Amino acid sequence: MTPTANRQLDRRAELLAEIGRLAEIAIFGTLSETYRRCGSLGCHCQGRGPKHGPHLHVSYRSAEGKTTGYYVPKAAQEKIRSGVAAWQTLQERLRELAELTKEQVLQRAKEENREQ
Repeated sequence: MTPTANRQLDRRAELLAEIGRLAEIAIFGTLSETYRRCGSLGCHCQGRGPKHGPHLHVSYRSAEGKTTGYYVPKAAQEKIRSGVAAWQTLQERLRELAELTKEQVLQRAKEENREQ
């Protein structure tokens, strides 16, 4: 096996381990923060004062292709933020793994052509 092939196998093993860890905490969606007015008359948010917030919201596209989402309670915000970041990293690692797989398949095909 060539040094390049060994490096690719090592990287592939690293990626698979990291993908497993990320998959445990990944949360699909995009984060946004909103600020709102309440319904209390006389509250500072009704006039020129600052609105209430930020309120964390997760948006995502459902299997049917519709955009939907949910508000995140304060107690869950840290874990949701970490989960959404893990989802982004997971996608990057999967792309890298797919690229390594493609290179491996093409290299094997090249080697088989040489043998014929």
